[in-house]
Amino acid sequence: MLQVEGEKGMESVETRIWSERWRLAALSQAELIKIGLASAVIGLLFFVFNFQGNTLETHVFGRSSLWWMWKVWEYMGGDFSHGPLIPCVSAIVLWIKRNELIAAPKSTSSIGLALVITALLMHWVGLRAQQTRLSLMALGLLIWAVPFYLYGWRVAKLLIFPCAYLLFCIPMNFLDSLTFPLRMFAATSSTLILNGLGIEAEQVGSAIYSTAGGGFNFDVADPCSGIRSLLAMTALTAVYAYFTQKTLLKKWILFLSSIPLAIIGNMARIVTIALVAEAFGEKIALTLYHDYSGYVVFAVAIGFMVALGSLMNINFREEWRAWKLANLNHT
Repeated sequence: MLQVEGEKGMESVETRIWSERWRLAALSQAELIKIGLASAVIGLLFFVFNFQGNTLETHVFGRSSLWWMWKVWEYMGGDFSHGPLIPCVSAIVLWIKRNELIAAPKSTSSIGLALVITALLMHWVGLRAQQTRLSLMALGLLIWAVPFYLYGWRVAKLLIFPCAYLLFCIPMNFLDSLTFPLRMFAATSSTLILNGLGIEAEQVGSAIYSTAGGGFNFDVADPCSGIRSLLAMTALTAVYAYFTQKTLLKKWILFLSSIPLAIIGNMARIVTIALVAEAFGEKIALTLYHDYSGYVVFAVAIGFMVALGSLMNINFREEWRAWKLANLNHT
C-alpha cells in the first residue's frame, strides 16, 4: 500500500517537473519569437529610413535620412560636433539599465501599436512635405514605440530617456535665426559687465569698443553668439540632470537651466577676451586666447550646472533641523 502511494507521489512530482519544463520552453519560445520580430522590425526600419527616408535635395543627400543627418552635421561644423556622441550616450544608458529592462514585467500594448502607426504616418508626412527632420523624429518615436508595443509600458518607461535623447541627433540648424539676437544680447551684457568692472567700454551694434583707447576693439560675430555652446550644453545637461536629480520636476528645472547657463558661459568668454586685451594687448586676445577661449564657456557653464544640481539635491528642511539641533546641543 505504501509502495503504491510512493509511486503515485513520484509520478506527480515528475508530472509537475515536466509541466514546468514545458511552461519554460513555451515562454522562451515566445521570447524568441518577440526577439525575432523585433530584429525584423529593426531591419525594416533601417531599410525604410536608409533607402526611403529623404526627399529633400536627393541629388545631394540621396534617399537616406541618416546620410542627410550626417551631411548636415558636417555642414554645421563645430556647432554640431557632439552629434555623433548622442547615440553612444543612449547606448550607455541602456547598458546601465539592462538589469531593470530584463526584470521588468512584459506584455504587448495596444497603445504602443497606436504609436507605431502614428510614427509611420509622421514619416509619410515628412516625405511628402520634404521635411527630413520630421521623418527623423518619427524614427525616434518608432525606436521607442516598437518595444512599447512588444513588451508593454514597464519596459517603455525605462526607455523614455535613452530614446528621447536621440532627438538631440536631429540637426537644429534652423536655430540659426537665434544667432543675431544672441549676438546682441551677449554684446550688451558683456559691455555692462565690463563697465561694472571699471573697464570703460561702449557697444556699437554687435561690436564692443574700449573708450579708454588702445584697449580693445572687436565684434561679437556669429561664431561667438553662443549658439554652439547652447546646443552642446542642452545635450550635456540633459544627461547630468537625468542621473543626478531624483524627481522629474528637478530634472526638468536643471535641464531648462542649460539655456541661461550657456549664455552666461558665453558672456564670460567675451568679458575675458576684453580683459586679456587690456592686460596683454588686442593681438594676443584676438588670436591665441580667442582660439582657446571656447573652453571658458564650458568651464563656467558646467561649473554652474554642477553647483545648481548640488544645490537642488540639498534637503533644506533636514539641514535646518540639524542646524537647530546642533545649536541646542551647543547651548
